Amino acid sequence: MDHQAPGHKHVITMKAKIIILLGAGFLAVPGSVRAQADTNQVEHLKQVIQLVQNLKYQSGEINLRGGLAKLTVPKEFKFLGPDDAETVLVKLWGNPPRDEKPLGLLMPAGLTPLSSNCWVVTMAYNEDGYVKDNDASKINYDDLLKQMQAGIAQNNKTRQEQGYPAITLVGWAAPPHYDAAAHKLYWAKQLKFEGEEPDTLNYSIRMLGRKGVLELNAIAGIGQLAEIDRQTPQILGMVDFKEGSRYADFDPKVDKVATYGIAALVAGGALAVAAKAGFFKLLFVGLVAAKKFVIIGVIAVVAMFKKFFKRGDSSSGGPTSS
Repeated sequence: MDHQAPGHKHVITMKAKIIILLGAGFLAVPGSVRAQADTNQVEHLKQVIQLVQNLKYQSGEINLRGGLAKLTVPKEFKFLGPDDAETVLVKLWGNPPRDEKPLGLLMPAGLTPLSSNCWVVTMAYNEDGYVKDNDASKINYDDLLKQMQAGIAQNNKTRQEQGYPAITLVGWAAPPHYDAAAHKLYWAKQLKFEGEEPDTLNYSIRMLGRKGVLELNAIAGIGQLAEIDRQTPQILGMVDFKEGSRYADFDPKVDKVATYGIAALVAGGALAVAAKAGFFKLLFVGLVAAKKFVIIGVIAVVAMFKKFFKRGDSSSGGPTSS
């Protein structure tokens, strides 16, 4: 089930967009008029830049959730811990704050949260118990997709009331696949958000453990499906439960069994909580919000923005050109 307990607000997945409003018409306006643009926007950009510069990227071997799992970050990637991941998801990308911070997030080494081609892998853990996988080979994923599409459509009114755009689940970008030997499940959805182009890719990975599920969501543009798909085996190899917390360590005498199976993991937890929270109330609640920056087109802002991206990446969080 997606890592989001009842009572959390819905958040959404969308590809990173930095929108610079510098159309030809605006540039044609006399400089004296442009100089009167709202200086609050300039201050906002300064704050955004400062937040990104303060991010502390990590690499190498990292313990997740007090030693529950081990993450080994190669040179091709960089990792942000819970606090910095929260900064990116909430302060930079506009998610509502959650009751529990993520375990962290991964991103390619040459990108920053403001890079136009940025994609990230968010990490969370849901301790609902040992998820039995005996239904994996029996699931009709076409039927499940139709249920998920109906749930998304039903939930759109609530989303729009909360100020979020309506979502259309277009279909599987990659159908669900369960590796019974490794107890790892992955699939990809193609999502369309009202007023946004292009469509969004949500590539999901679930790793079953003794007491719960590690949840990884790769958030990207639909055009990056091939890249994410190519990187998935490496990402799968980076993280796993430690001894004592692995799927094989399950002890039926003392360990809790989850009330849902593989189908509910794919559906986003809706099937598991339907009785408690209402039909599809919590569908897709564990995903990442829109990454949007509206940067007003004034010369000072553009100059600052360009200077920022020329400074190069560093361990302290300095970005590189995208």
